[in-house]
Amino acid sequence: MSRKRHNIGGQAVIEGVMMRNDSQVAIAIRREEGFITVQKKTFHSLAKSCRILKWPLFRGVVIFIEALVLGFQSLSFSATEALGEEEEELKGWELPLTLVISLAAGVGLFILLPTVLIGFLKRWLETPFLLYVGEGLLRLAIFLGYIFAVSRWHEIERVFQYHGAEHKAIACYEAGGPLTVEHARGFSTLHRRCGTNFLLVVMVVSILLFSFFGWPSPWQRILTRLLLLPVVAGVSYEVIRLAGAKDNLLTKIISQPGLWLQLLTTKTPTDDQLEVALCALQAVLPAVKTEAGIDAVAGERATAGTF
Repeated sequence: MSRKRHNIGGQAVIEGVMMRNDSQVAIAIRREEGFITVQKKTFHSLAKSCRILKWPLFRGVVIFIEALVLGFQSLSFSATEALGEEEEELKGWELPLTLVISLAAGVGLFILLPTVLIGFLKRWLETPFLLYVGEGLLRLAIFLGYIFAVSRWHEIERVFQYHGAEHKAIACYEAGGPLTVEHARGFSTLHRRCGTNFLLVVMVVSILLFSFFGWPSPWQRILTRLLLLPVVAGVSYEVIRLAGAKDNLLTKIISQPGLWLQLLTTKTPTDDQLEVALCALQAVLPAVKTEAGIDAVAGERATAGTF
């Protein structure tokens, strides 16, 4: 059966998967009891309220911020659902505070720390461009080290399995096949539109963009990087959007490093994990009669609600 394709994105969470389209978000969680619970809510993007936020560069910043907020909400909710009542969902001021702290930690570790450390090599790297390349390589090394370290944790390994399940489910949908575990199992855990690809593109774009500003004092460099973060995010989104929409030599070159990195951030999921991803996917698709509805995909008890 042919069907209209909708732009679907997703994220792995604790013992589950979050899927979203332009107006809805759904989280499917495998509970300790064994059944799958599906929670769904309507999502109102800021881009719909202001036309300028749909323009190139601007839309990338909006999508990045919204992805961060939805990601934290989804992780908080999944912890509550999957781990039981001992975990409390972030509410009120806790969510924005946690988001700000986490974002500040990420900026400090991956943006500010490399530019401070590479400054000590200025005497050996004579030109600003070499300094920026060195800074970018150091940032990449820190990022890869971080990914490799967290991937050793058993809990994170299960999240990476759900990450692979999310990619398989979306690839199955994009290929137009039946949304069943048997069919989705054959697709790759790697996907061009993954956030992992976005982070690598951010690193490359930042090298090129920052190189136009010379090599001023450490405080000026830090200020420049902070002010240009929205521009870097906007440009990087457009690059990833192009790579996901076109299939040619250029987009393959752009996507390949991110696909290699996904070998670390995705793992082959179990059939149970694929069931969860397909439940989340089915929840954000239009209600149509297909070969496998959400109950058939889950093979378990599913509930509906909001989070």
